[in-house]
Formats: sequence, C-alpha cells, structure tokens
Amino acid sequence: MLASENSSSHPVFFILLGIPGLKNAQFWIAFPLGVMYVVATVGNITILHIIRTDHTLHEPMYLFLAMLAITDLVLSSSTQPKMLAILWFHAHEIEYHACLIQVFFIHAFSSVESGVLMTMALDRYVAICFPLRHPSILTPSLVGKLGAVVMVRGLLWVSPFCFMVSRMPFCPNQVIPQSYCEHMAVLKLVCADTTINRAYGLFVAFSVAGFDMSVISISYVMILRTVLGLPSGEARLKAFGTCASHICVILALYIPALFTFLTHRFGHHVPRVVHIMLANLYLLVPPMLNPIIYGVRTKQIRDRVVQGCCGKDP
Repeated sequence: MLASENSSSHPVFFILLGIPGLKNAQFWIAFPLGVMYVVATVGNITILHIIRTDHTLHEPMYLFLAMLAITDLVLSSSTQPKMLAILWFHAHEIEYHACLIQVFFIHAFSSVESGVLMTMALDRYVAICFPLRHPSILTPSLVGKLGAVVMVRGLLWVSPFCFMVSRMPFCPNQVIPQSYCEHMAVLKLVCADTTINRAYGLFVAFSVAGFDMSVISISYVMILRTVLGLPSGEARLKAFGTCASHICVILALYIPALFTFLTHRFGHHVPRVVHIMLANLYLLVPPMLNPIIYGVRTKQIRDRVVQGCCGKDP
C-alpha cells in the first residue's frame, strides 16, 4: 500500500518516481543536475550580494535583476533538493501538504519570473527609447510597485490551484511519474470531475504568459524601431547586445515551460522521458543561466566579480 487515507480523503503522502525510464541512470543524472543547482544558487546569491552592497547599482535595471535572482533562488530551491534526494537516496515519498506547497511555489514563482522578465523588457524600452526621461519615469517607487504587482499576481492567481485540489478526493494510486509535484500531475490522481480545475489552469497559463509575452513583444518591436534609427553603428551594436541577452533569458524560460505545460494536456504521444527531463530542466536552466548571462553581459557586475576574485578594491 503506497499511502493511507485520512478523514479528509486525501493521501498521507505521494510517491515521486523521479525519471521513469531511466531508473538505472538516475544516480548519475543527478550529478549534472546538482552542479547546475549549485551554479544557480551561488550565481544568484552573488548577484544579490553585489547589488545590495554597491549603491551605484540601485537603479531600475539592477533592482529588477535582484528580483529575478530572488525568484530564481525560490524556484530552483522549491524542487531541486527533493529531486536530488530522489535520484541519489531514493527518497520517493513526499508528504501531502508538502506536495501542495511545492505546487504553489512552482506555479506562483513561475508567474513571478515571467512578470519580472516583462518589467525588465519595459525597463529596456524606456532606457533605449526615452533615455533622458528614464530616471524620472522608472523611479525606485515605481520599480517597487511593479515588483509588488507581479508578486501579488502570482500569489493570487495560483492560490486557487491548491485550494481546489485540497478539497477533492484522490484515487488509491498515489504515484506521480516525475520528480516534483506539478498541478496537472497531481490533478491526474483526483477521483472527481476536474474540468473546472483544468479550465482554470489554462486560463491562468494563457492570461499570464499571453499578457507578459505581448508586452515583451511590443516593447522589443519599439526598441528595434528605435535602435535601427540610431546614427551610430557602435550604439546600435551595444543596444542589440543588451537586448539579445534578455531575449535569450526569455526564450530559456518560455520554450521549455510552454512545452511542459502543453505536453501535460495534449502531448500524449511525447515520450515520457523527454517530457520529464524538460520539466526538470525548465525549473533549473533559467535560474542557472540568468546570473551567468547578466554577469557576463553587465560590465558593472562583471567588474565587481573580478574585483572580488582578485581581492582588489573597487
């Protein structure tokens, strides 16, 4: 018996299988995943430390970058420690409420990450299209309000997921064939009509991603128009370089996230191992890449890292 039921008709725990189809290789697969998690954690903590200690970096671009680093730390840490415990130590059980908490953090902070990337696109739009008015438009107060709106949106939009699932009965089978608790994976174990839950999940996904991607796309179309009109070739290259790094970060989040989301609902012919591996990577690759991309592309942060490594004074 995998799990017993309590008086509320929900299981005591679920069983997370890890990576079905690669059982014999799971131990070794955990090593690159562990390295990626360490890189993500150290990189984002470094970004946060540099921005916190250097008051010259208390500008909109770096404040949004700090928000992104915090989001990445929460997103990766909500899944990776348990995933590594499954792959290395066969700790497959996860307590019912811990599973719902994981569902909440994964989806809420995926929404927050999408929102932060949208605000960063707006920041680039104002900085490139209205450079002289940038400080007066994106004041620290407005930056804080944008961050708060993005956070509240993620919390409010995702909270009903857990509330609705917690009130539904579960079937005897409590096996989740992946490495973490995800809304659709948990919903498939429910012994009741889940039409409303599925419809709400689609609404949240497409409203959040649709709105954010629309704002990002419009921002970059306007940026492109402005950049192509710059008289200096060097200025155009600099602007393109700044935007290219941001676009790479956006694609690294949205492509695997949308693939995972749509595969859960419509991709019945996608090999499970492909789906599970991409589902694992989409919560790990962006948090790992973000500090690397922004650390390399942003001179102020790159200089501070070099100074710290070489022991030089700023």
